[in-house]
Formats: sequence, C-alpha cells, structure tokens
Amino acid sequence: MLAFLIIIIILGILVAAFVGIYNSLVKLRNTSEQAWSDIDVQLKRRYDLVPNLVETVKGYAAHEKSTFEQVVHARNAAMQASSPIDKAQAENILQSTLRSLFALAESYPELKANQNFIELQDELSKIEEQIQLSRRYYNAVVRDLNTKVETVPSNMVANMYSFKKKEYFELESPEERKTPEVRFG
Repeated sequence: MLAFLIIIIILGILVAAFVGIYNSLVKLRNTSEQAWSDIDVQLKRRYDLVPNLVETVKGYAAHEKSTFEQVVHARNAAMQASSPIDKAQAENILQSTLRSLFALAESYPELKANQNFIELQDELSKIEEQIQLSRRYYNAVVRDLNTKVETVPSNMVANMYSFKKKEYFELESPEERKTPEVRFG
C-alpha cells in the first residue's frame, strides 16, 4: 500500500511538472508573438511616416529622384517582409536609404529649418527608440523560449508538442546597430 501511494505521488509530481513546463512554453510562445506584434506596430508607424518625409524633402530637392525612389522601394520591401530575418534585412536597407535622405537634406538649409521637416524628424527619432525597445523585448522573450525549447526536461515537452525555436530580430552589422541620425544643426 505504501509503495502504491509513493508511485501515485511521484506520478502526480511528474504530471504537475509536465503541465507546468507545457504552460510555460505556451506563455513564452504567446508572449513572443505579442512582442513581434509590438515591433510590427512600430515599424508600421515608421512606414507611414516615410512618405511624408519624402514629400517634404521633394519640395526642396525635386531633382533627387533616384534617392526618393530608393526610399520608397526600400519602404515597400520592408512592408512586404514577414519573418524576423527577412524583416531585419529589409529594415537594414530602409535605414540605409533614410540615412541617404537625411544626408541629402543636409544640402538644403531651408529644408533643415522647415518646421514640418523638424517635426517629422522628431517623430522618426521617437519611433526609432520604440523600435529599439520593442526589438530588445522581443529578442529577450525569444531567447527565453529558445532556451526552454533546447534544455532538458522542457525540450522533451517542446518536441512532443512541436514548439520550435524562433528567429531573433537582429541587425546585420555593428554600423547598422546605431540609431539613424535624424537631428540637424
């Protein structure tokens, strides 16, 4: 009778551990999806801001058509990307083209003094900060999920229920890790 009771207690502990591990994996998966959604919201805000920036600069530098086309093309490509790796690559290109747009604006003192342009720069700067914070949070949650998916004993539960590692949302090079400079003067 005592042996039976011990077996029941051990089975109960194992079931409780299994349920706890499963629930923590579900929580991390859902949190990572929510964190990715937060990144997407911030990126959408930036995508919405880009046409206004382009139009404002166009008013002062209409002959720089190729720069505008590159920015618009990069924005559209970034909007189409879906996975974190594809999104990161597209975002790197968009940030690069935005840098060229702001470099172009350096040549036009009247543009740098334009209130609308200044407000757009400030808004972009705030959005960039939010993207950085969202990216950091997402990558931390993904790290925790990936650790659980790979470590014993949670990896057994993860394999049973097809929990997979998620991709980080990373920038490609140290130069691209810097926030784009959007302030002038």
